[in-house]
Amino acid sequence: MTHPAPNHLSPESTEFYAHVADNFELEAHHLKLLRLACEAWDRSQEAREIIEEAGGPVFSDRFGQPRPHPAVRIEAESRSQFTRILRELDLEGEPWPAKQRGR
Repeated sequence: MTHPAPNHLSPESTEFYAHVADNFELEAHHLKLLRLACEAWDRSQEAREIIEEAGGPVFSDRFGQPRPHPAVRIEAESRSQFTRILRELDLEGEPWPAKQRGR
């Protein structure tokens, strides 16, 4: 692996990072965007787990009124960040063959 994934990423994001870094022609700024995308995905998954542990996306406040769990916003914003960053990376095309990347 030419560009190892940052240590703080989840196993799922580490695998995704490695796949993209190894199969696409990326410059330094692309690698930073890839790291940010993986961090945003991990944050969205952490928020989803918090929501599940809390019993769902809605809770009752002290007056018994239903309110969205604060992690719902974190999950939504993180997923939105992830998709925007992926769009910026423009990974829609075919990966570069290894021989074209000078390997």
